[in-house]
Amino acid sequence: MAEIKLSKLVTYLNDYLKTDEVPDYPGAHNGLQAEGLPVVKKIVAAVDACRTTIEHAQELDADLLIVHHGLFWNGVQRFVGPVYRRYKTLFDSGISIYSSHLPLDAHPDVGNNHELARGLGLQIEEGFGDYKGFDIGVRCSADLARSELLDRLDSLLGTPSKILACGPLRARHVGIVTGGGGSMVGEAADAGLDTLITGEGAHHNFHTAEEYGVNLIFSGHYATETFGVRALGRHIEKKFGIEWEFVDHPSGL
Repeated sequence: MAEIKLSKLVTYLNDYLKTDEVPDYPGAHNGLQAEGLPVVKKIVAAVDACRTTIEHAQELDADLLIVHHGLFWNGVQRFVGPVYRRYKTLFDSGISIYSSHLPLDAHPDVGNNHELARGLGLQIEEGFGDYKGFDIGVRCSADLARSELLDRLDSLLGTPSKILACGPLRARHVGIVTGGGGSMVGEAADAGLDTLITGEGAHHNFHTAEEYGVNLIFSGHYATETFGVRALGRHIEKKFGIEWEFVDHPSGL
C-alpha cells in the first residue's frame, strides 16, 4: 500500500491548486485545516467537513479528509453541543482535513466547473464568473435544445434541475458557476450568455433572469460540487498511488 507524508502532500496540493493565489471568502481558510497523523495511506473525499463525513472517514480508516467546504464558515464558535462533538470526533480520529473552495471550483483540470462542463459535453471557451478579479466559472459553447441540456444535467447529476426558462429554446452560449452562483445571471447576460447553470440562487434572481432573457438553471448546490473532490481524489491516486474513496452525504439543496 502506498503512503505519503502529510506535509509533502499538503505542499503539493497547495501548489497544484494555487491555494495561495486564488481569492476566496473569509471563512474558507483553504489548505490544511486540521493536522492529524503525519503519514497518509488512505484519503476520503467529501463535499463538506461535518461530523457525518468525519465519522465515515474514520470508519473507512482514512488518514486525510479532503473537502470543498471546510470547518470554519460560521466564524469563531463556542466548543459546545454539536460543535464540540464534531471537533471531538475529529481529534479522536487522528484524521487531517484539507479544504479547497474557490481554488477547486476554478481549477482547469480537476475543478467543479470544468468537470461539470466536460460531463455535459460542452466546449469550454474561457473563464467566466468574476470574484475579486478572478474567474471562478467557465463559459462554454453549445448547440443544444434547452430540454436536451436539462436531460443531460439530470442524467449526469442523478437529480432533477429547476429551470427558470427565461431565455431562448436553444442553448448556444452557456455559463457554469457551481454552488451558489445565481447572483451572476446579470453578469452572464452582459457576457452574451443565453443560459447559466449553477447550484442555487435567491428569489430575486428570477426577475433578473426574466428581464435579461437568460435561462437560469438551478441543479443543486451539493450536486454540482461533487465533481472537484472526486477528480482530485483520482488525481492523487494516479500521481502518488494513494487509495481514496468518495463519501456521498447529500444535503438535497
